[in-house]
Amino acid sequence: MSLKDQITEDMKTAMRAKDSERLGTIRLLLAACKQREVDERIVLDDAAVVGLVDKLIKQRKDSIAAFESAGRQDLADKEAAEIKVLQVYLPQRMSADEVLAEVRAIVAELGAAGPGDMGKVMGVVKTRLAGKAEMGTVSAAVKAALSS
Repeated sequence: MSLKDQITEDMKTAMRAKDSERLGTIRLLLAACKQREVDERIVLDDAAVVGLVDKLIKQRKDSIAAFESAGRQDLADKEAAEIKVLQVYLPQRMSADEVLAEVRAIVAELGAAGPGDMGKVMGVVKTRLAGKAEMGTVSAAVKAALSS
């Protein structure tokens, strides 16, 4: 079963359970998937759906920071609840040590040296670690690997 099919089944389950918060978040995710499919005239595979979930989680984190700075804890809590629903659809994340080891292997494989090669390394790293690691952690690991 594809990830998109799993999300659709979870939506049906949330409907049956009358879980309105979960249902709203899942519908939002499915709408984002459908929007991207229509805009780009493609059918999303699991990797693309994971990337979309990552993007939605990042948006929620940014919103939480904005709401907390504005003193709107009620809205920040709503966004945090949405993050919990969305995280179910992400694969197991790599630890910082695993990310660093993978980045070092890619740097060695490409023969990259120095900060000038960061773009070349990040291009390869993004394709291999998409959905498996947070890109902020990956970027820091690439900088560390290229500076040593």
